[in-house]
Amino acid sequence: MAALTSPTILRAHTAEPFVLADEFQPREVRVREQHAPGQILVFPRSFFLYHVFDTERAIRYGVGVGKAGLAFRGSAIIERKAEWPSWRPTNDMIRRNPDRYAQFADGVPGGPNNPLGARALYLYREGRDTYYRIHGTTEPWSIGQSVSNGCIRMLNEHVIQLYEQVPVGTPVTVV
Repeated sequence: MAALTSPTILRAHTAEPFVLADEFQPREVRVREQHAPGQILVFPRSFFLYHVFDTERAIRYGVGVGKAGLAFRGSAIIERKAEWPSWRPTNDMIRRNPDRYAQFADGVPGGPNNPLGARALYLYREGRDTYYRIHGTTEPWSIGQSVSNGCIRMLNEHVIQLYEQVPVGTPVTVV
């Protein structure tokens, strides 16, 4: 819980430190009892993700949401987790914007410069990959924003916290 009380300060693309707005700092909140402990709730239009950890209690994280995140609705299961995951743009991303994405057609290895950040939680439905992810970001300014690509983005330090708390099999509901 100590990590939840200190402000998130990161370096962006400038020498000035980036300070995450207070409303997007992780914090413990009350939720309706209809939400069972162990599940994740995502509210893309309000830029929040809730990890329900006890009856009527959750940790709320601020998130950034990509176009894919705004389109995805319903339930899924975390079927795979990865630390410093590799990334490859989808064929649709390459087709839509070849100048930007064709150079990554062979993929980007995991590491600090990877678009999926420090951790990724892969969402599946009926055993099939949805290509929808909850993942870290190296772009802290994107929290609380709609961004061009990506799914649900969390600051790297926040997605690491979530990653450590949720097992494979965790249910996720996107409202």
